[in-house]
This record gives sequence, C-alpha cells and structure tokens, in this order.
Amino acid sequence: MPEPSQPAASRLPLGTLIAGCLAVCLAQIGLAMPATLNGLFQEHLHPVGSQLTWISDAFLLPVAVLELSFGVLGDLFGRKRLLVGGAALLCAGEVVAASSSGVHQLWVGQALAGLGAAALFPTSLAMIAAGTHGAAERARAIAVWASSLSAGGFLAPLLGGITGTYGSWRAAFVVVAVLAALSALVSFVFAADSSAPEGRSLDIGGQLTIGVGLFALLYAVIQGPSDGWGSTSVVVAFVVAAVFIGLFVAAEHRARSPLLRLDLFRNRSFAIASVVSVIGMFSFLGTAYGASIRLGPIQHQSPMRTSFAFLLLSGLTPFLTPVTSRLLSRVSSRTMLTAGLALIAAGDFLAATLAVDDRALTSLILPLGLVGVGFAFTVSSITATAVNTVPVHLAGMASASTNLLRDFGFTLGPAVIGAVALSQAASQVTASLGTASSLGAESKAAAHEVLKEGGPLALNSVPPNSPPGAARSFALDALGHGYSIGFVVCGSAALFSALLVLLALRGRTEEKGTVEETGKEAAVAVTG
Repeated sequence: MPEPSQPAASRLPLGTLIAGCLAVCLAQIGLAMPATLNGLFQEHLHPVGSQLTWISDAFLLPVAVLELSFGVLGDLFGRKRLLVGGAALLCAGEVVAASSSGVHQLWVGQALAGLGAAALFPTSLAMIAAGTHGAAERARAIAVWASSLSAGGFLAPLLGGITGTYGSWRAAFVVVAVLAALSALVSFVFAADSSAPEGRSLDIGGQLTIGVGLFALLYAVIQGPSDGWGSTSVVVAFVVAAVFIGLFVAAEHRARSPLLRLDLFRNRSFAIASVVSVIGMFSFLGTAYGASIRLGPIQHQSPMRTSFAFLLLSGLTPFLTPVTSRLLSRVSSRTMLTAGLALIAAGDFLAATLAVDDRALTSLILPLGLVGVGFAFTVSSITATAVNTVPVHLAGMASASTNLLRDFGFTLGPAVIGAVALSQAASQVTASLGTASSLGAESKAAAHEVLKEGGPLALNSVPPNSPPGAARSFALDALGHGYSIGFVVCGSAALFSALLVLLALRGRTEEKGTVEETGKEAAVAVTG
C-alpha cells in the first residue's frame, strides 16, 4: 500500500487550479467580449476600413507576439508574479478602453489588456501542468483549464450583451476591469509559485526576431484589404516578416538556451497539434467574428441577440467538460481532433447557406451549435496533445508555444475573414451600383462616396431616407455574399485540419513508443 504522503504530494494544489482557471477565464473574456459589441462600435465610433478589425486584433496581437517571451519569464522568475501582474495589466487596459473617446484610444486599451492576457494564457496552463503528476491527473486538470477558457467565451457574450443592451459598451470594459482585479487578488493569495529555470534564459535574439516577425506578418494581413495587397507598406511588412521569422529559426538553432526548442517539432504529435492549433483556431474565431459582424453591423441586431451566437459557440464547452475529460484519457487524440474539426467544418458550411436577411436566431442553432461542440473537443485535445508529449520541465515552453499558436490562429481569424468578406462585398456592391437602373445619379454618386470612405459596412448603415440610403439593399446583399464566402473559408480550413489529423497524427500505441524512445516520461503517452 502506498504511503499516505505520496498521493498528497502528487495532487495539484486546489488554490493553484482555481487561480489558473480564473486567470485563463478572465483572459478569454477580455479576448471575446468586444466581438459582441461590434455593432455598437460601428454605431458610436464610426470606424472605417480595417479599423473595426483592429479593435479585436489590437488585443490579439500582443498575445500572439509575446506569449513565448512570457513563457520564459515565468520559467525563470516564477509564474505566480506573472499571473498577478498579467491580471493587473489587463485591468489597466480595460480602464483605458472604458474611458475611450475614439477608436484610437480604444486600440491602446485593447493592446494593454492584450499584453496582460499574453502573460495569463501560457502562465496559467504552465502552473497547472507543472503541478500535476501522472497522465490521468494532468488530463483532468487540462480539461478543467480548457473548460475555464471556454467558460470565458461563454461569459463574454452575456457580459457584452447585457451591458451593451441595458447600459453601454463602456460598462462592459468596467466589469472586466473589476474581474481582473479579483483575479489578481486570488492569484496573490492562493496560487502556489512554480518555475523551471534549468536550461532557460531570456534569449533576447529569439524574443526580438519572433516579435518583429509576427507583428509584421499580422500587420500585413490586417492592412492588406484596406491599403491594397500591392501597396508599399503591406509588401514591406511581408518581407520583414519573412526575414525576421527566418532569423528567429536561425537564432533558435544557435542559442544555448532557446526560446523555443525546435526539436520539439520532431515529435509528430506536437508538430501536428501545432499546425492544427493555428488552422483550427483560425477557423473557429473566424466563424465567431463572421457571426458577430452578421448579427451586429450587417443586421443591426442588439448586443443581447448577438450574444446568442457566442453562447452557442463557446457556452457548450463547460457543460461538456466531463465528456472531454473522460475522452482525453480513453480515446486517442486523433479521434478527438478529427471529430471536433469535422463538426466545425460542417457547422461552417451550413452557416454559409443562411440568407443574409434571415434574422431568426433559431436559424443559427444547428450551424453554430456544431461549431461549438467541435471547438469543445478540439481545444482540449490540442492542448493535451501538445503539453503532454513533452517532459514536465518543458511544460512552460510547451504551454507558451501551444498558446502562441492557438492565439496566432485566433488573430488570423478576424483579419483574414474580414479581409476576404469585405473585399468580396466591395467588389459585388461596386458592380451592382454600376448596373443599377433603379438608382438616380445623385444616389449613385453618394453611395460611391460612402463606399470609398467607409466600405460596404458604412453603406449598409446609412439612414434609409438619405441620398445613399437607396443603395443599402445592394450593400446588404453584397455583405451576405462576402461573409458566406468567409464561412466557407473557415469550413475548408477546419476540414483540411481534420484530414491532416486523420492521416498524419500517430495512434496511442505508436506515440507511446516514440515518447519512451526519446526519453520522455512514460506517463505522457496517454494523449498520443
């Protein structure tokens, strides 16, 4: 019979689990909440071109760029202080956003909050992973962490819907600021500190090169539709991205203590999970962004009704936690991932068939419900596959890498889908205005002017009795066409990821042999 002290030593401290789950829930609320308020942002701040996309991506950009760096800082100096400091910084960013007088200050607040979230996402997962011992316990803890992340996605639309409908969009940011202060307090009081400084260093060269490279790439993707893909700024940004990402790879090969051990990608499960993290999460958040634009700026529905879509997308995951936790320890990750991604693809293809003037929320239940169930299966199995296929002392690096790749996919979602949908809509509405015989010359000229200054969303929002108002129906049809293509792009990405997992990810037995051969702990084989 084992000694009583052994099980106690192997259990994850409850305070750490609570602090980590609250932190990742907070970070996800900060990430997801603005999407429910896009209609109010369009109405009150009048963003033009890519400015609406930047409201979401100003938060996501520092998250994607800096998560690897925060993973190193947590390993070196202790993860508890990052959990506390990240929540405090997110709180400050939400205060700045709440007091915004225009879209540019809102970007600043979102960027500050995103900087805090960049610390919270990898640190919360690393603390939980490092505090567990044994495959079954870690699988359960990661499932709870993933469920907490999705609970944030569930609470965000409720918060945005209630405050946006019965208060203001500013009130939503105030509430998140209060939650961030609470998270910082809970982490300070209850979280047990952990670190893994052995073999880790700041790796300044790696941090600078990956930061510049990812920032340039995301800037080019976001600005391409409005500035033109052949514009000097966009082309230069793509070149800078390619050069600095190449320099990052070279720097990591030479570094004595790399920011990211590239040999981790020799593990097939980790490599496939990394690719699927980007493509699959791009598909999911692209879907969420497309749904928010459809219900908000296009159909002008209230934030409360818009929040219904996000409840379908993220609200199912917490209730599926017992199922996903059990499946993580009993079913191969290939089966879990394939099923989850296939469900996301099916939901997107169904969403693409919805008519743009169909305002019934019941029409969204099946397509977005399928995406929500698929996300619940996908996010838990991706996280477990990536983290559990490395030794415990590399949990911080694997956690940061997994979060970076997931959030890089999240960042690409609004940027790419916004670019595809709006460019397609702009082309169609321009062609429709050119051939419209029912519009007078004054209405056509006014519509072209609005289209030039603010794009199809602006034309869709002009007063009906104004000179360009007669062209609103053309903008509505064009936006419906554009975002239907966006859903098809998301579905195709999810389907590609499902096929990649099915054909390339190892089965349980094969992965166990690989893990043992490379010297990793046998316990991690559960997710292979």
